[in-house]
Amino acid sequence: MKYVDIENLDQLPGRRLAAADKFSFQCHPQIACYNLCCRNLNLFLYPYDVVRLKNRLNLTSDQLLDRYVAIVLRDSNFFPEVLLAMSDTSERTCPFLSDDGCRVYPDRPDTCRTFPVEQGALYDAGGDTTRLVHFFRPPDFCEGQHESKLWTTASWIKDQDAVIYNKMTLHWSRLKRLFQKNPWGREGPEGPKAKMAFMAIYNIDRFRDFLLSSTFLKRYKVKSAILKKIRSDDVELMKFGFQWVRFYVWGLKSKYFRLR
Repeated sequence: MKYVDIENLDQLPGRRLAAADKFSFQCHPQIACYNLCCRNLNLFLYPYDVVRLKNRLNLTSDQLLDRYVAIVLRDSNFFPEVLLAMSDTSERTCPFLSDDGCRVYPDRPDTCRTFPVEQGALYDAGGDTTRLVHFFRPPDFCEGQHESKLWTTASWIKDQDAVIYNKMTLHWSRLKRLFQKNPWGREGPEGPKAKMAFMAIYNIDRFRDFLLSSTFLKRYKVKSAILKKIRSDDVELMKFGFQWVRFYVWGLKSKYFRLR
């Protein structure tokens, strides 16, 4: 996910796709490059990706992060990037790639699902809004871009069952944008406050334990309907985590809860 300034929008690599623009693409086992794109990747995982993958693999979020994720804090970035760790092989293949293809295909990450389209989060300061923008950017080796099947971004996203993924990624991008400035003070991005924020966003099973087993519910009044949902619904818990971080880090009020 790129964060895009309006002024630099047309200087980014790839062909920007307006709503009515079409691109040609089709991927299938008969093309020579089949599965080549599943190697040597910097594949960012968003919070909803982690929810889907952990449930697909029957793991806790803690286990998924420990086994399949690399966490990187880049310079001038105040929240960690979560990347899928490639296999320790010469080709550095995706850990979910098998001889028969992707073994988590129904729950593959948003980036895989949207490929060969890349998406960015465009923030309009004037209207204080964030929306997704799309670029057609297949790698040079991709033969699928020479197929005859035509798509718009909307038809491609629907075909790849990416609507809910894109929606959740946009939710995350609106929160992530706040981290373009340092909120941590002297603690730094590895202090207790930052660790709490990371847990609420990415390690949601541990976050659920924190909410239900600590004194949280004695200190905060959570709407009963919301509390019922977050006990068992990971997506609702993820949304609650986003709201909690907005409050916990920046003091922004939420309709989900209040101080008692």
